Amino acid sequence: MKKVVTFGEMMLRLKPQENERIIQANQFSALYGGSEANVAVSLALFGDQAQFVSKVPAHAVGEAAIGTLRRYGVDTSQILQGGPRLGIYFFEKGASVRNTSVVYDRAGSSFALSQADEYDWNRILADADYFYFSGITPAISSETTQAILAACQYCVENQVKVVCDLNYRGKMWTTTQAQVTMDKLMPYVDICLANDEDFEASLGIKAFDGDMSRGIEQKADFIAGMKKIIEKYPNVQTVASVLRNIKSVEDSQWMGLMINHDQVYDTPVYPIHVWEGVAAGDAFGAGLMHGIINNFDPQKQLDFAIAASVLKLTISGDLNLVNESEVLAVMNKQNGMRVMR
Repeated sequence: MKKVVTFGEMMLRLKPQENERIIQANQFSALYGGSEANVAVSLALFGDQAQFVSKVPAHAVGEAAIGTLRRYGVDTSQILQGGPRLGIYFFEKGASVRNTSVVYDRAGSSFALSQADEYDWNRILADADYFYFSGITPAISSETTQAILAACQYCVENQVKVVCDLNYRGKMWTTTQAQVTMDKLMPYVDICLANDEDFEASLGIKAFDGDMSRGIEQKADFIAGMKKIIEKYPNVQTVASVLRNIKSVEDSQWMGLMINHDQVYDTPVYPIHVWEGVAAGDAFGAGLMHGIINNFDPQKQLDFAIAASVLKLTISGDLNLVNESEVLAVMNKQNGMRVMR
């Protein structure tokens, strides 16, 4: 069985009840998540071998975060413990024309203060087949950037494939900072995930005009952007994206797009009523990785990825709590009813 190692920060997520705003809330539901942790959980639930690497505090909150991962079958043996605190983010669910929003409280977390040399990649990646990180992780600190760079260098030297979800976060760094950093990391990447503003913000490549109500109509521009990524970084063999037409917080249309070894693939469009719009990109990345490591053909890889992604939109919390058969059921139903292209 092929093994995927993911690296990033796991945080405590606090969410007001129902559709309350943070400023009016006096109760918060507590869950745990984070981009690369979400991917690891999805893969484990699909039956794949997934390991999450991070650093959390050596107290009850850190143990609760680790316990969440263990509950779903993720290998947590390489998570470091120490430092002052677990990062927190407050999640405010939107409604209708009011966007969903996030407030970060992650400065000075155990992971943010961790040092690059704390991660022994020779040991951690010794039996790995894929190393997965997102653009969120190098945005956290120069040390986490150096840790990723060291991991990527090990991967290239030891035939471990590198997967990067660009996942730009404007609340964490500027486009200039992102482009300088990602330009150093992209020469190591084999599989790249890029959605919406990621192309331009992270790589300086224009592929999307910013109008979230008509992302699907810009498919040709996305394809051109994907080709520019491959042209600029010829080590990249696969680029995949989610395209969306967002009508309101609850109602949108989603489809998948991918270039794999110069061949373009796309999926049917899913009309979606969104329950909670968080971590669907992580679900997409995990779905694509599941297809790759289980030798699905490229079209099925993409179809599985977008079905996993839209399923996540029906589930509260960061984690996509679905198994392979549930994703296949959605995928096979949708493939028989192409809505629009």
